Amino acid sequence: MGAGGRMSVPPESKKPESAHLRRVPYSKPPFTLGEVKKAIPPHCFKRSVLHSFSYVFYDLTIAFILYYIATNYIHFLPYPLSFLAWSVYVIIQGCVLTGVWVIAHECGHHAFSDYQWLDDTVGLILHSALLVPYFSWKYSHRRHHSNTGSLERDEVFVPKHKSEMKWFAKYINNPPGRVFMLVVQLTLGWPLYLLFNVSGRHYDRFACHFDPYGPIYSDRERLQIYLSDAGVLGVTYGLYRLAVAKGLAWVLCVYGGPLLIVNGFLVLITYLQHTHPSLPHYDSSEWDWFRGALATVDRDYGILNKVFHNITDTHVAHHLFSTMPHYHAMEATKAIKPILGDYYQFDGTPVFKAMWREAKECIYVEADEGNQSKGVFWYNNKL
Repeated sequence: MGAGGRMSVPPESKKPESAHLRRVPYSKPPFTLGEVKKAIPPHCFKRSVLHSFSYVFYDLTIAFILYYIATNYIHFLPYPLSFLAWSVYVIIQGCVLTGVWVIAHECGHHAFSDYQWLDDTVGLILHSALLVPYFSWKYSHRRHHSNTGSLERDEVFVPKHKSEMKWFAKYINNPPGRVFMLVVQLTLGWPLYLLFNVSGRHYDRFACHFDPYGPIYSDRERLQIYLSDAGVLGVTYGLYRLAVAKGLAWVLCVYGGPLLIVNGFLVLITYLQHTHPSLPHYDSSEWDWFRGALATVDRDYGILNKVFHNITDTHVAHHLFSTMPHYHAMEATKAIKPILGDYYQFDGTPVFKAMWREAKECIYVEADEGNQSKGVFWYNNKL
């Protein structure tokens, strides 16, 4: 058990891959959001300052221990053992800091405490430390939750229609091309999204998470975008001073490598939660919030489920009730699965196998020919 006594992930029965790929229902559900909420024990919606901070303390303590060991002992090892030790440090530290990222994400959803000012303070500090513009991402991510599954208004990993595919798409729809695209996506995808809105929704003009006057934000949000920028700039300056004092190589090993892992997992988790052959997408003629929120999938990352505070395997519940603290999400997921029935999708395919499959099968979306529901779109890969 981790900090606060998190529940273990319940074992899922083994299913053939074809069962995971079977399309989920896309018609209006026979249950309401209120009925789903009633199935969840009331205490699951209660936020505790002490409980939430226990995860902050737990994660940061582990991160400091890893930092202390790496900076005080790895240099005693001969090459290539030192190289191997730094590689292990980068991966493990990156996973731990992804958990910190998830807690800051909770703050953005007002799921950390009952106090908005406290959530924003903790979120701003933690996200800025990971070079994330807290308020900027908070507002765009909130719009993602408000428009999940909408082909016109969703904010991230918005699939293209076949007619929108670039001319070169068919030339990279092969194993080498997919490897290249996945490497770019996992290494550069996050900064490209923040800077240029790559994979985000279409706007009539240039959209950037660091631009207070960009089309992503309203007038009342612009001051907080400046604050987000100041937080990232402050941490960037601190890293510059560290590089001057300790050397660039030291900063890259201690901080840059783990941050690359964080960014990669962030993109991978989001991609796999919303990209799956069984999930529908909707245009404005069919979309509604409830069906859109159900158009996501829970995944199994093994032991990393706990390291990532179960954002990976309780994402359906998170989209339905985003202010619920993460330490109650597993109990809530168990409670709502009987209500959701076939509308609930869990795929236990090993993560990297699933990543490759989705990169191969989920290229663009199109409506089924002859289907009366013309506003419902499914992934296809036939270019």
